[in-house]
Amino acid sequence: MLYLDLLCLIPLLFAIVNSLTMRVIKHKDALEVSESVSILIPMRNEEKNVRGVLDAATASLDLSQAEVIVLNDHSSDATGELLGGYSEVDVITGKELPESWLGKNFACHQLAVHATGEYLAFIDADVRVSPHAIAASITSMNKFGWDFISAYPAQLANSFFERIIQPLLQWSWLSSVPLRFAERGKFPSMVIANGQFLIVKRSAYLASGGHKAIKGEVLDDLELARLLVRYGYKGGVAEASQVAQCHMYENRQELFNGYTKSLWRGFGSPIGAIVAALYLFATGVLPFVLALSGYREAWFGYFAVVLSRLVSTVRTRSTSSDLLHPIAITVFIYLLALSFYKKSRGQLTWRGRSVN
Repeated sequence: MLYLDLLCLIPLLFAIVNSLTMRVIKHKDALEVSESVSILIPMRNEEKNVRGVLDAATASLDLSQAEVIVLNDHSSDATGELLGGYSEVDVITGKELPESWLGKNFACHQLAVHATGEYLAFIDADVRVSPHAIAASITSMNKFGWDFISAYPAQLANSFFERIIQPLLQWSWLSSVPLRFAERGKFPSMVIANGQFLIVKRSAYLASGGHKAIKGEVLDDLELARLLVRYGYKGGVAEASQVAQCHMYENRQELFNGYTKSLWRGFGSPIGAIVAALYLFATGVLPFVLALSGYREAWFGYFAVVLSRLVSTVRTRSTSSDLLHPIAITVFIYLLALSFYKKSRGQLTWRGRSVN
């Protein structure tokens, strides 16, 4: 039992240290950005997000030279019609998806080719940036001496499954990686990134090969950041809940599909996934089961992990579902197994396209 309790202390220690030392993007940090900035937004059937993301992006402040470019990736809904109402936005039509490319990677590649800015700010359609978000992020990049920054938005959640699963996103990196050590860029395997809101210097993007170099990778954000690090560029993740928000999924089906399409790749290999699943079970589920079975010492392990979740919740302004951590981990392990199962049967799809 002692070893199990010590194992449960690991995420808590990481969470505490990272919460005290992590990079944070704030409104007040924004300085005027004199260099040109391209705000790049890929869209495929995003009629529900067009107005929200573009109203926010076009209201960006402290950018002396900015362009907003949207790629309409063969949308079959009202996305194209809604985009027509934004004369200040440069809308380009996506080309046919080439063989060996995944859809979002090709969309981002086309946007980058079309862009002229010295900074490329990739923003997902379900992200809402504050007026100072982009300028504050670029200011932080320059302050830290970085070539790219993954500004991690607050993750909004409404439904039951969203509320138990989505907070795991921030908790996973806050409680597992020494962030300030990872920033040094010597270990690509320790890189943390989220493509929802990612800014990279154009020179670094082009020199590393950009999305073209990772055209078949389902975890495009993570692989792009690792690619940049392998080429010697510096960057990392910053907590950006004060300046950006994201509501990824509308219901359980979207959430399950979203996670299963990529979880098979999340831990590097099947062996890595098994090790991760065993660790998550041992720290997230087993202590609670043992505690309910009469092993009072196991409550220490359960509450240690719950406390790590609480630290993450407060620090990243996440939805509070900390006490339900055993349920969250059980569902997550199920989604991980489902992802491998669907991958083996060639059934992984996203937005009408295969991602196998």
